[in-house]
Amino acid sequence: MSRYILGVTGASGAIYAIRTAMHLKRLGHGVSLIVTKPGRDVVDFEGQNALFDYAEKVFNIDDFFAECASGSADYAGMAVVPCSMGTLGRIAAGTSDNLLVRSADVCLKERRHLVIVPREMPYSLIHIENMERVTRAGAVIIPASPQFYSRPQTIEDLVDTVVAKVLKHLDALGNNENIVPGWNSFSAK
Repeated sequence: MSRYILGVTGASGAIYAIRTAMHLKRLGHGVSLIVTKPGRDVVDFEGQNALFDYAEKVFNIDDFFAECASGSADYAGMAVVPCSMGTLGRIAAGTSDNLLVRSADVCLKERRHLVIVPREMPYSLIHIENMERVTRAGAVIIPASPQFYSRPQTIEDLVDTVVAKVLKHLDALGNNENIVPGWNSFSAK
């Protein structure tokens, strides 16, 4: 299967990261994890430390010699889940001031899948302009906005409605695979 980079920032919503990593691993993909320092604090505070159990590799945020900093590494794409507005701004500006931002920059320049899941509300005009900028560069923005038509029964079910979109846009799902039923399952009911 494929290898993916999962970036985790200090935005609230670490459950989105752990569910993304869990499903990627369950689907047979490799997960390389990059977590910012505030991201580690949030993962710990929100009780999602099992995130690290799903990663094949955990890279240091300051390690610019990590393989994912190079376009020659064979990653299929990257998701930044959840993405703080500060990190979004740095990706949009192409600053590459840490490994997470550099890896996102590599995905954009190599035309690989890059999915950004912002976890903020409301959006300021600066946030919207940064989302526009990364979208024009090739990224896909998937706000952490779950759907309810599948009638999720648990927080994990609800979170998975967003994670399903992330996996779809990473091209990480095989034929006829999904982690939540699609709209066709509900439209006739």
